[in-house]
Amino acid sequence: MACFASPTSDRLVSPLLTFLDCQAATLGEAGYQALSAPGSTVSLMIGAMLAILIAVIGYRLLLGDTPTLRDGVLTFVKIGIVLAFTASWPAYRTIVYDVVLRAPADIVANVGGNAQIPGTTGSLAPRLDALDQSFRTLAIYGVGVPTKVEVEEARGVAPPLFASFDSFALGAGRLAFLTGSLTAFALLRLGAGLLLALGPLFFAFLLFDAARGLFEGWVRGLVALTLGSIGTALAIGVELALFQPWLDSLIAQRAAGQAIPNAATSVFATAIVFTLVLFALLGLTARVASGWRLPARLSDIRAPGIDARSPPPHQAMQNVQQASTQEARSRALILADQVSASQRREQASATGDRHITVTTTRDDGTRNTPVAAGDAALPLGRSFRRTRSRVSVSAGARDSRI
Repeated sequence: MACFASPTSDRLVSPLLTFLDCQAATLGEAGYQALSAPGSTVSLMIGAMLAILIAVIGYRLLLGDTPTLRDGVLTFVKIGIVLAFTASWPAYRTIVYDVVLRAPADIVANVGGNAQIPGTTGSLAPRLDALDQSFRTLAIYGVGVPTKVEVEEARGVAPPLFASFDSFALGAGRLAFLTGSLTAFALLRLGAGLLLALGPLFFAFLLFDAARGLFEGWVRGLVALTLGSIGTALAIGVELALFQPWLDSLIAQRAAGQAIPNAATSVFATAIVFTLVLFALLGLTARVASGWRLPARLSDIRAPGIDARSPPPHQAMQNVQQASTQEARSRALILADQVSASQRREQASATGDRHITVTTTRDDGTRNTPVAAGDAALPLGRSFRRTRSRVSVSAGARDSRI
């Protein structure tokens, strides 16, 4: 076997973590080599998908659907990416494999080292073994029976939930610590190894728009596992910083013959809290990674500084020219309508006909609803003048007196 683990009664965590790291690395590399080997099922499938893609492009040309230069260039880029990452292990190892399996340790060392978090600079497994040993030592000592003086000094000691609760709590605290830490590491490392092994298969899905969702999900999974590895290592380092000096102090008190009532409950509750925090961090990193999306179409990708929703530069220039032409035409139509309306008003005033209509033209070339010339606006100074005689007798008599 490429990986071998030999846990003992005194050392459980570090052999298991070493075994998980080895299995993840071996699974990722050996799986990639098997799937990308010439004649494998995945390599034959990739060749068939490339042939189908080229055939589809050829049929589009025969039917008169000529692809644009952008579409052609992006199609060749996709083919180059697929061939580079499915047939070249050095390229895949540098861009994908090392980033997922090796980069989290470097980031944790930089962040945790500056924050002085124990176990983040490469000594995490031995420290976890030491913490496990402290849990076992404290369980052997137990909490002790407090004396009357200790009870009085403690101002009352809460009784345990049941007779052997303190022993149960110390053992369950160790169990929660081991379960949370080892489960998180096993999930992250083995999950990363499995997705890395299937890398050539998911890269092939990048060729077609209908299957790009599978490639997108694969990338999101790798991002989630990478972020989860960083968050888990830092969280376990914080747990070490809390538990190690605390347990050492409790062990020193028991070695001196002092009772530690209520300590078992506190240790048990704290171990459960950190276990829940680890799983919550995994869910949080998965949520963050799910926000990554590919464009709806690769042809929608724009150069830096250009909005993906804006038209290409040549289309934008055409839009500006059309807007300028429409603006000039709109001004000409407005002037023509004003001159025509003025002429019709003068004609209506001269003939006394209020039924001559005035029409105007909108910017889009359509005609407005005709309105009576008499109802249209008259020139300033003529709107109050009467051009026809009054009809009533009293009005005629009044006009004759004037």
